[in-house]
Amino acid sequence: MQRHRVVVIGAGFGGLFAIKALKNAPVDITLINGTAYHLFQPLLYQVATGILSQGEIAPPIREVLKRQDNVDVRLGWASKIDVDKKVVSVEGPGIDYEVGYDTLIVAAGAAQSYFGNDSFADHAPGMKNIDDALELRARIFGAFEIADLQTEQEDIDRWLTFVVVGAGPTGTEMAGQIAELAHRNLPGQYKHIDPRKARIILVDALPAVLNTFGDHLSTRALRQLHLLGVEVELNTKVVGVDATGIEVETERGHERIPSMTKVWAAGVSAPPLARKLAEVTGAKTDRAGRIFVQPDLTVPGHPEIFVVGDLINLDDEHGQQLPGVAQVAIQGGRYAAKAIKARLAGKPAGKPFKYFDKGSLATISRFSAVASIGKLRLDGFLAWLIWVAVHLFYLVGFKNRVSAVMHWAISFLGRGRSERVATVQQAFARRAIHEYGDPFERAREEIAEEHVSGR
Repeated sequence: MQRHRVVVIGAGFGGLFAIKALKNAPVDITLINGTAYHLFQPLLYQVATGILSQGEIAPPIREVLKRQDNVDVRLGWASKIDVDKKVVSVEGPGIDYEVGYDTLIVAAGAAQSYFGNDSFADHAPGMKNIDDALELRARIFGAFEIADLQTEQEDIDRWLTFVVVGAGPTGTEMAGQIAELAHRNLPGQYKHIDPRKARIILVDALPAVLNTFGDHLSTRALRQLHLLGVEVELNTKVVGVDATGIEVETERGHERIPSMTKVWAAGVSAPPLARKLAEVTGAKTDRAGRIFVQPDLTVPGHPEIFVVGDLINLDDEHGQQLPGVAQVAIQGGRYAAKAIKARLAGKPAGKPFKYFDKGSLATISRFSAVASIGKLRLDGFLAWLIWVAVHLFYLVGFKNRVSAVMHWAISFLGRGRSERVATVQQAFARRAIHEYGDPFERAREEIAEEHVSGR
């Protein structure tokens, strides 16, 4: 007799914690993910700024789940969901395939949003995946190298100006680390430039940094950024991005900031799969493409389909929309797994999903962070220690935790950055793929043409 089939789309926090919670359940799980690794996204900025290697925040999925026998890991991107036949169509590297399900958990994460200006991505990479982080690492460290070769001050200034768009946790952390690079780690290593003269500009259309942390912590974070030498431009809207600069609308009027290195950390949207799922199920979506789900995290009219993490639009008991943070995904994944086990055991439906807010954390610089935990508001060294402990706890794998601590010691106690290697390929491969297309897809098309011509 065939066991209950659970298909999980996405190996982020939601998908991975759902799978682990189903370890001893009488189910066969198929995990579909576009990469072969699980990504600890909150630490991407540390890969981009040379603190950690990509392997430390992206352990192989097969290694993470090697002791769980009821999981089949499949590489590919879910492209279509047939809710009548209960089949997921998947586009793999050079091959398409289908996977049938009895229960589906969609945990596909979030995509970077450029608010309708997708062309900005060519010159201002986001911070959503390893490719983004490695490209930014190449651009950031490469900017100092190229600046050292310039003979005109105007060109030096352009290469030594770094603009980060978005003053949420990711943007704030990124700006802080670039400032530490310029003012603490790199001085004395260049003959023709002084890295301490670099400009790091943090831009946001909102009137505060870390807007969701409250006025007290927002003010503290702003003060720390200023102490680091970061120029914070609030109430500032980005209206244009090109290779050599960025156009903004400020309270002072229209301005152009000459800059060769831009980082986009503003805004998220649901991936295309969310829209496709909404179309075939009749579910409603919000402006960002997130799906309005039932209180039990299922799609209206389809109790066999759970949606967790960044893809959902659901209010908590206070009428506030659940945030797109890791804890929502983790708790949602566990909730879906518990509901599946209850159904298989013939038990009645449990209580609606209730999110337990464990707080928010963001680092500003070494030994300085802000923490909002319940009614507690902390900043400075104590908040930084809490940040270290929490991030170590959620890093998957003992080896990753040990190496992360070692690299943090090098970066925070000393003046080094252990992961400064950056290549031309990392800097330009994304744009090359965009220009020339997916090599697997091109190979597949060539094979198809050969078959047609051979008939």
